[in-house]
Amino acid sequence: MAISNRIKNQHLLWRAAFGPMIEGLIDLDTITPINLWKLLQTTSAQLPTSMDIATNPRKDKAFAGADGEAMNMQKMDAITKKLLAVQYRADLKTMNVAWLNSMINSKAQLREKLTFFWHGHFACRTRNAYFGQELYNIIKVHALGNFADMLIAVSKSPAMLQFLNNQENRKGHPNENFAREVMELFTLGRGNYTEQDVKEAARAFTGWSFNKSGEFAFKQAVHDTDTKNILGQQGNFNGDDVLSILLKKPETAYFICKKIYRFFVNDKVDEKNVQWLAERFLKNKYNISSLLTDIFTSEWFFEKQNIGVKIKSPIELLVGIRRYIPLELDNDDVQLLYQKVLGQILFYPPNVAGWPGGSSWIDSSTLMLRLQMPQALSSNDAIEIKAKADDDTDMGMGEEKQVRIGKNKAFGQAGISATIDWAIIIKQFEKTTRTQLSSAIINTLLQTEGRVQPTVLQPFFNNSDREAYIKSIIINVMSTPEYQLC
Repeated sequence: MAISNRIKNQHLLWRAAFGPMIEGLIDLDTITPINLWKLLQTTSAQLPTSMDIATNPRKDKAFAGADGEAMNMQKMDAITKKLLAVQYRADLKTMNVAWLNSMINSKAQLREKLTFFWHGHFACRTRNAYFGQELYNIIKVHALGNFADMLIAVSKSPAMLQFLNNQENRKGHPNENFAREVMELFTLGRGNYTEQDVKEAARAFTGWSFNKSGEFAFKQAVHDTDTKNILGQQGNFNGDDVLSILLKKPETAYFICKKIYRFFVNDKVDEKNVQWLAERFLKNKYNISSLLTDIFTSEWFFEKQNIGVKIKSPIELLVGIRRYIPLELDNDDVQLLYQKVLGQILFYPPNVAGWPGGSSWIDSSTLMLRLQMPQALSSNDAIEIKAKADDDTDMGMGEEKQVRIGKNKAFGQAGISATIDWAIIIKQFEKTTRTQLSSAIINTLLQTEGRVQPTVLQPFFNNSDREAYIKSIIINVMSTPEYQLC
């Protein structure tokens, strides 16, 4: 059975973006995938506006010294440290919701999706909201540009240097953490370097740190200037030299392309396709946009074995629902709780390896919440969620909470309800006959080849009038296991 133009376009939108926006459903029947890809590129071409939520406390009058100079963290008193920690937690929450809303509403969907991918690749967890914000801005600017430029900028970011302890890396006492992760997780991948390579690279990265103003600083006094031997090359290398050596290795291009293939195409890797992508990626000097064009304009990307086979991550699920259903939440913080319970909090990856993805997203408890979420967001029903206390991964949400999520139910001490603009959705199907409605809506929501049939769901549809019928179809289809796949 031939794959329809709509399914191909929705496939592209779920992989290169966060799913179709309800207002654009009609166009998906007529626009060609190649023209849709060009549109995604055009709408994401402009460089983004920087996120500017967290301020640099080292330059903030509230935290700076009396003489106006950058504050000294080591000399900060306990009360000021506590106030700063409270501010950081509040900023991280605000940053999280702001980015989530940008994913939902931004026209630059391709840039948003690539920023999300690189956020997991260059995984970094920091309590310093300003450092986290600056790393996010670096990734978003470079997301569609050149991987080499992004690698250098990320490696010199205070967030990453702090997270991987490179400020402790000095001549005579090298700290290997930063050098190891740059090789293992950011470039070559395991098996393509030796322990001695890590030790030698760590010596080259000595002196890479940041100053009191929270900016990258090279501290010559603690840099090891002796000869190093790294991946078969010998010289008085510094950190920039190490990154240059890594980028010249074909293993780096292959490692990046394999990870991108698994994220954007299929968890089951086609080695022939990945090798072809890697050779072109290296030949094109790590041009990310060219790599994406190779993927999203290829015939194999649209083959049926790659459609409807990936489990949506919690963020993809939540954003995808909100792009299809235009809704306003009275309390945006509920989205933080969803992220926590489902296992993916923006700005808080589990570790430097990022989120494992794939089948790890689903277990007995998370699947039930995923299936109940559309109903909770759209009706008076409620879900009880028990979120475990884990202040290291919940952005200071604090103690264990058991809350009920649903219209007019409690979220902590604040009520939550969602206002849905159903008129926008109803309009999209105004030319669809009543007998064709269920099939038409299912085709806009599901990508799986084997899908739930309208006859199975029919008993759950509200037949009182056309509007109620459309609403019930959408919510019930979103509540199926098939909707978890894209």
